[in-house]
Amino acid sequence: MMRYLKLLLLAPVAIVLVLLAVANRQVVTLVLDPFSRGPDAASITLPLFVIAFVVLCIGIVLGYVAAWIAQGKHRRAARTYKRECEKLTAERTELRAALPVTAPALLSQK
Repeated sequence: MMRYLKLLLLAPVAIVLVLLAVANRQVVTLVLDPFSRGPDAASITLPLFVIAFVVLCIGIVLGYVAAWIAQGKHRRAARTYKRECEKLTAERTELRAALPVTAPALLSQK
């Protein structure tokens, strides 16, 4: 079900991206140095859709990194809780092994 939902959402996005690429094939010059006006300015000449896709990809990567950093405290808490759970499980196993033979019958009555 989730696979079809992803396909349903990604198909229109892919169609729009292809249409954007077809409609914006003009070559543009992207000047990287805002203070230099001469022909020696640092610039790149690419089709417009390439620049748009590169900017989109950079935005996706930056968003992913920001979300990963923001969720760090939750990952840290999960590791702490996992260690505590493992410690308590080991302690429970030791305590059950130390019980007298009649104690399991008493525990099962509860």
